[in-house]
Amino acid sequence: MALRARRTLVMIEALQLLISGVSTGAIYALAAIGFVLLWQTTGTINFAQGEFVMLPSIIMLAFVLHGGLPLWVAFAVTLVVSGLLLGVAFKVLVVQPMIRHGVLPLVIATIALGIFMREGAKEFFSNEAQPFPMPVPYVVLELGGVTVTSHHLFCLAVAVVLVLALQWFLGGTRTGRSMQAVAQNAQAAEILGIDVKRMVMLTFLVNAALVTVAAILVTPVYLAKWDNGEAIGLTAFIAAIVGGFNQVRGAVLGGVLVGVLENFSAYYISTEYRTAFPLILLILVIMFRPYGLLGRPEERTV
Repeated sequence: MALRARRTLVMIEALQLLISGVSTGAIYALAAIGFVLLWQTTGTINFAQGEFVMLPSIIMLAFVLHGGLPLWVAFAVTLVVSGLLLGVAFKVLVVQPMIRHGVLPLVIATIALGIFMREGAKEFFSNEAQPFPMPVPYVVLELGGVTVTSHHLFCLAVAVVLVLALQWFLGGTRTGRSMQAVAQNAQAAEILGIDVKRMVMLTFLVNAALVTVAAILVTPVYLAKWDNGEAIGLTAFIAAIVGGFNQVRGAVLGGVLVGVLENFSAYYISTEYRTAFPLILLILVIMFRPYGLLGRPEERTV
């Protein structure tokens, strides 16, 4: 009986870690999808993607604390601000001038942009971590002996809905199919009458929306702080490579795998090695399947 109780306890612990890991991984997946979309349509690797998650969280918190806005109103306003700053301004002021010089100068520019955003947030917002309000009331739920929080379930539900909506948009609408055509061959798409510039701009706006949603989901746990972007950006980049840099569904798989692996390694081994095991997974994937678990070798690879 004692052995059976022990096995049940181990299974419950594992299930709790799995649910929590999938919830966290779903947030990573949103940022990883942005990596994939930008790479597919423009060949852009945005190494400021983590800071793109950090900045909306600080803007939202500023609207809540100093503007007196409810969180969801602040989120709606931040969505517009993110579209202007992280979508339009990023494309026009950073990507367009640099992409003509090649990928490497653009990569360097995004790294510099990430540093600028971190230091700017540190200087003008706060050097200390700030608590961030929960998007839904925090409730601890017990389901069949498994303890989960309302925040984990909310994160998972939002991520699933967004991913399904994005997949439908890309495959089931004319605009989405046009975006995919541009991703495959921009010159051929232009010959077919597709407005390539409009599709590329739309991709940047979609990425801005995804990182804003990721911000409101991850910041209540990570707190609002200037250096959040480093960890989130690195983890999302790993997730994108692990899943496949040319597949949206690969980014989702990579995000979930990394989130689950982080949770299990932190609980069963040590929190000090939380970030080490995703890096080990990355190395194994690069060695044995360099185009990612769901990526296609005939397309562009990273």
